Formats: sequence, structure tokens, C-alpha cells
Amino acid sequence: MMILVYFHESKYRTFKDYYLKEVCMRLRWAFPNIVSYSRFLELIPETLPLLWAYLQTRFGECRGISFIDSTAIKVCDNRRIPSHRVFQGVAKRSKTSVSWFYGFKLHLIINDLGELLVSVELTPGNTDDRKPVRYLTEGLFGKLFGDKGYISQELVDDLLVSEGIQLVSSIRKRMKNKFMSVSEKLLLKKRMLIESVVNRLKNGCQLEHSRHRSVPNFFAHVASALIAYTYEEKKPSLNLENSQAFKDLIAQTC
Repeated sequence: MMILVYFHESKYRTFKDYYLKEVCMRLRWAFPNIVSYSRFLELIPETLPLLWAYLQTRFGECRGISFIDSTAIKVCDNRRIPSHRVFQGVAKRSKTSVSWFYGFKLHLIINDLGELLVSVELTPGNTDDRKPVRYLTEGLFGKLFGDKGYISQELVDDLLVSEGIQLVSSIRKRMKNKFMSVSEKLLLKKRMLIESVVNRLKNGCQLEHSRHRSVPNFFAHVASALIAYTYEEKKPSLNLENSQAFKDLIAQTC
């Protein structure tokens, strides 16, 4: 498990190079009974339950202000979708605001410190962003900020009644303006924080690549990337401790 997580903190771009050059050579003193590369790949699925269980212990605490988003995880280039076989029947084709993709969606919630909260959800790429919200918000409180993909009066009412959470989202063009306090408007504009976290996951922790050869190993890769992110000392943060908007919103949720 340690080997898988450390890969995402290394400078290697492929797991094979990392394993053969870093683990088998420089780190052999730490792993004297290391197995061959092919054998290690066969053993990765056995670590999957441990990785996801350990990830649950690495989540941060809700502070009353949270941000929700989803991000596409491509498993192959669009030109190779017709011939792709590894994720056939599991991954799905969908469209982001930029382009089409074939793969999965990672749904996550963070606090104002950039820490992952409660849980994460990995779904086929064509899953509606609103579908896993109820599961992801269990145990949270306060206000939850999201983009236009989370517009749903039914969802807003359900979260407020069942969890006491106020979902605040952007509005689409031609929609009637809705009342928001100044602090809510300011914090809604800070939703880019979760986009910074996603960018860090993809570019820093190598969350996304198209070289997967099995579904279980893909899930292990995602889990270990998320764990690696939780160990980063300098996460994207809003630094709201001294902000009056933060104090006002916390007072409203108490």
C-alpha cells in the first residue's frame, strides 16, 4: 500500500519506471522481499479494500463551509473509444463543458482548507452530478457551494430537511435571480478552490492517465492518488479564519 501511495508523490510519470528504478533499486533496503513488477501488478487488487478503508481515516472535518464538484477521469483517448476493451461495460461516454470523454466521474466535497470531506464517489461518466449528493453530504452541516450542475429545488429542499445543509449554487442564464447574502455571493465566487484541488489531484498526484490494464488496478490508482493528496502540507486554501464573511456564515449555522 505504501508503494502505491508513494508513487503519486514521486516524480516518475509511469508506475513501471517508478517500481523498477525507485522501489527495486533505491528502496530495496525498505522492501527486502520485493516481488517482480508483473507479480506486484497481480497483487494490487488485494490492496483495494485497505486503500479505500484507509482513505476514510484521512478525511478532514467539516467547518460549516464546503464546496462540491465532480471531475471527469478519462480512461482512453476519444479516438480509441471504439476499440477500447479494458473498461467496456463499466466506463461511459459523457460530455464536460470542454469536450466529450470516455471514463468515470469523481465526485468530491472539500472544506475551506482544501481538505477532502466525508467520502468520495466514483461513478460512470454519464452520471448526473446531483445523484450522489445525498450520500456525499451525510454528516456535514452549514452551507454547501456548487456550480450550475447542482441546480435542483428538490435537492435543495431535501438537504435542508434531512441534513440541515443549505445548498448554494450558481444560476443559469434566463433564470430568475434568487436572494443571496453578500457573504454567500463572495464565497460562491471562491468555488474555484475545489477546481484548484482537482487540478492538483490530476497534475500533481497523477490521478488521470490512459495506461490502465485492469479495472481493479484503476480503482487502486484513484484511491492511492487521493491518499497521497491528503498528505500534502500545502493544500489550496481560502484562509478564512480572519474573514468576516466566514465568521458571519459560521454564526448563521450555529
